[in-house]
Amino acid sequence: MTEPPAPHTLPATAGETSAERPWPVRHLSPKIGEFVSRLPAVWVEGQVLNVKRWRHLVFLTLRDTDENMSMSATIPAREAESLGVDLVDGTRVVLHAKPEWWTRSGSLQLGGREIRQVGLGDLLARLEALKDALAREGLFDLERKRPLPFIPRVVGLVCATQGDAEHDVVENATRRWPGVRFEIRRVTVQGPRAVPETTAAIRELDAHPDVDVIVVARGGGSFEDLLPFSDEALVRAAAACGTPLVSAIGHEKDSPLLDLVADYRASTPTDAGKRIVPDAAAEAAGIARARRSMAAAVERMVMREAAGLAAMRSRPVLARPEAMLVPYADAVSRLRDRAGAAATARIDRAEAATRELTASLRALSPLSTLERGFAVVRTPDGTVLRDAAAVHAGDALRIRLARGEVEAVARG
Repeated sequence: MTEPPAPHTLPATAGETSAERPWPVRHLSPKIGEFVSRLPAVWVEGQVLNVKRWRHLVFLTLRDTDENMSMSATIPAREAESLGVDLVDGTRVVLHAKPEWWTRSGSLQLGGREIRQVGLGDLLARLEALKDALAREGLFDLERKRPLPFIPRVVGLVCATQGDAEHDVVENATRRWPGVRFEIRRVTVQGPRAVPETTAAIRELDAHPDVDVIVVARGGGSFEDLLPFSDEALVRAAAACGTPLVSAIGHEKDSPLLDLVADYRASTPTDAGKRIVPDAAAEAAGIARARRSMAAAVERMVMREAAGLAAMRSRPVLARPEAMLVPYADAVSRLRDRAGAAATARIDRAEAATRELTASLRALSPLSTLERGFAVVRTPDGTVLRDAAAVHAGDALRIRLARGEVEAVARG
């Protein structure tokens, strides 16, 4: 008789599991629950979403707006009622809860024990701390703020899906400059979706090649309604924006941090519509004034130059140019006479010297001797004969007289 097979034994620890010896889900889920049950209770802050009540429990989602993370949570209905205000989407609360593992669904949630609404004082203190931190980083420095373009090609507008902000910006801008074009991104401007949608819209418009200025507009609201515009993620996205940005939240008392990081703060969406484009009528009037001013300036310059030219032409030196030569005419005549006399005297002296030199030359010249009857006897090669012994009978001779030459032959 064969023995029955040994019952299948599960690995004792997770490290002992393998593809051949795995843990079934029914075995793993309780173990996770045992581990989670050892975690202590914790105070956690977040924004309430998806509030639902079922019997004695209130189910909700606790969301972190900065990192876009969320966790499911429950709270006893009596504890939620003790708040004294209705739990609605967007309410910021602090929840004292213990992590709980739901074995059947394999999900983690927070089991709430106490709940408190975040007070206005706490929010203001946190905003001041964030404001100081961003200021130390230089995000609010005036040197970072860029001038708005004079005439933008396209205006990027981030506004609510419903509301007057879009109408106020577009209507006032087009009234001032009819040719302005808009690239509009409609987003949720309050509640948990405001930060991610507004941040994404700013980044999208910043990447648009034709958008020259971005306007973030909202028609005012309570302090709590404006909290998304002080969110660190949204403020940093605005600071990183390469396109000049206008904040037009339309608030009266509290200034969201977006105002401080923006390149220009408009008091209202209407003010933003008037600021982002010039007034076409005013510019046309300014051009007309400038043209009139330039025409008057040119006319004054021409008249001034004409008067100066007339005054110059009326001067004696230009009216009778020859008059300026009259004082010098006698002097020129005297100088001319003196120059003529000097030239004549010099010529006379030169002629006398020439006559003297001529006489001296003639006196010293051999021609004078020849005139007295002397002659110069030379051989055919031009040698002057000074000794009769050098001549032989039959030698040819050339005799130079005062006038002319004769040839002769020596006879002995």
